[in-house]
Amino acid sequence: MEKIILFLYCLALLFILGNSLVQANLIYHYLKSYRRRTDLVHAAGAEPFTTGANAPFVTVQLPIYNELYVIERLMEAVASFQYPKDRFEIQVLDDSIDATSALVARKAAEIRARGIPVHHRRRNNRAGFKAGALAAGLPDAKGELVAIFDADFVPTPDFLQKTVSYFKDPVIGVVQARWEHLNETYSLLTRVQAFALDSHFSVEQQGRQTGGYFINFNGTAGIWRKACIVDAGGWHSDTLTEDLDLSYRAQLRGWKLHYLESLGAPAELPVAMNAFKTQQFRWTKGAAECARKNLLAVLRSKSLTLGTKIHASFHLMNSFLFICLVVMALLSLPILVIKHEYVQYAALFDLASVFVLSQLLLVVFYWVSFATGRRKGHANFLEFLQRFLLFLSISMGLSLHNAIAVLEGYLGRKTPFIR
Repeated sequence: MEKIILFLYCLALLFILGNSLVQANLIYHYLKSYRRRTDLVHAAGAEPFTTGANAPFVTVQLPIYNELYVIERLMEAVASFQYPKDRFEIQVLDDSIDATSALVARKAAEIRARGIPVHHRRRNNRAGFKAGALAAGLPDAKGELVAIFDADFVPTPDFLQKTVSYFKDPVIGVVQARWEHLNETYSLLTRVQAFALDSHFSVEQQGRQTGGYFINFNGTAGIWRKACIVDAGGWHSDTLTEDLDLSYRAQLRGWKLHYLESLGAPAELPVAMNAFKTQQFRWTKGAAECARKNLLAVLRSKSLTLGTKIHASFHLMNSFLFICLVVMALLSLPILVIKHEYVQYAALFDLASVFVLSQLLLVVFYWVSFATGRRKGHANFLEFLQRFLLFLSISMGLSLHNAIAVLEGYLGRKTPFIR
């Protein structure tokens, strides 16, 4: 029995260590990019924005469900894009069952009066949820490019200006912007969320891009080449993270995704713990579903380098960390008993001290993100320590909740898309 316990515990430790080493590699690539300012240089060196009749036509899709308090703000932000009015259209993909639809109809009429086409599309059911809404609107999208925004985002007027030029490279399938936070200072919960998301939108996304690894579209605040969506098989609703799924299918087809760290897209963070837990459940389960669906295709690909396969595997399996945490928590007491009662395993426990490296790398990972973030003045270590410890506390507190989501994803148990 003690051998089974040791095996499971060491397996969890090994996965965490492997993930930490992957993060260390991302830190290296991110710092290399940060020093060279590669993204900013590339943005400055991109071909000038094309105006008039030569500007690529863009369809802006707004998938919504009961967004009574924010939809008008989003529609106004999109209508304010500094882009030729005859070169973009707005699709409001409205699955709402409350008064949101009436607000959309009124705002759409107001925007049409300014000369901007707005199509208010409603469905009889929510088949496929967000992925289903996006897929339903795509055949009627006139744009060769398709921008997507969730209802809680407020894109800046220059969003299209700063993204469409990258599509002059024919292999670019997606340009993803960095998320910013309108209500970061609202509460400790929003501060912790911003802390965690900033690490993804700095070290992870930019690090993967600099290293030449797979990155992902984040579901919103990005723009797709329509041909890329079609070539990759379109939007699928068999996972809760249709964005990650399509990103991997597109990259396996040879398309490139570009992350534009220099372009921020402001959005609101969930302010209620229940909303945050729901979001985390959806993200972790969706990632597990995507791993179940796409991991073998990644490993079998003959066109991908070993480094890309390793990074993609840990990217898709990232939510497995929560299962590892639960396993280690459940086995911690038996492990202590084994350590004191079974002296023959003393050398193994001495060797296990190497796993302290995982903890150190975790601190470095989040410190690099925090210290290089777009904040005024110098990074405050005490503020970092406060957010880091709160982040760890919340992550540990949600580990069982998220581990259940991951198991459901691996086992193929389907649940509805809940925001």
